[in-house]
Amino acid sequence: MKAKIALQLWSVKEACEDDFFGTLEKVAEMGYDGVEFAGYYGKSASEIKAKLAELGLEVAGSHISKEELQANLENVILFERELGNKYIICPYADFDSKEGWLEFSVELSNIGKAIRQSGMAFGYHNHAHELEKLDGEIILDNLLENVPEMVAELDTYWIEYAGVGVIPFIEKYRNRVPLIHIKDKAKTNKESTIIGEGILDVPGYVKTALNAGTEWLIIEQEAFVEDPLTSVAKGYTYLANVLEEK
Repeated sequence: MKAKIALQLWSVKEACEDDFFGTLEKVAEMGYDGVEFAGYYGKSASEIKAKLAELGLEVAGSHISKEELQANLENVILFERELGNKYIICPYADFDSKEGWLEFSVELSNIGKAIRQSGMAFGYHNHAHELEKLDGEIILDNLLENVPEMVAELDTYWIEYAGVGVIPFIEKYRNRVPLIHIKDKAKTNKESTIIGEGILDVPGYVKTALNAGTEWLIIEQEAFVEDPLTSVAKGYTYLANVLEEK
């Protein structure tokens, strides 16, 4: 199965705040297969589902904060099931000790059990700090070992930023990485940039991801020197060409 390309909507959050459905229309016009959500801007699941169907966009997944998962898991599950989402992703956590991460892994296991019982999958998205070591172990490795039923939404930019090899890390978790964030890093600083205009080995990441069973290549950009919508349109064109060559 050929992987599809989605946009993490955090990349265009200001546009979403101004006109959520208008932004989805523009994303569809760019050629994206789907979107990964980072908020719903006051719209109901049924409204969003209808709009996506109108535009021919699929739901790649959704980032739901750990605080929301902890406080409102039942409502989250009901919303995501109605939306037609398959992947609920916890996008961020940070703790000062190995004990804190161990306690969190128990919580993730319980959250994931409820989500799986509802017919969806649960995963965790990394930043750079989870690639640091505590007591000689990489935090993300330890987290994924402690919650073996959880998928890994690996963020290529943050793995590289942390000084860890992206390709070996993807290979380590093959068949457990249905979603991968494809990002690039600017030549002049460490900020993310338009996909294909930076210094990261995006074609290599894509090839490895495809071999590892990835379903969705998700573009995300967090720093901009030009309009975000223009930037993610350029990123899509580049990534679609890379995918076409694989």
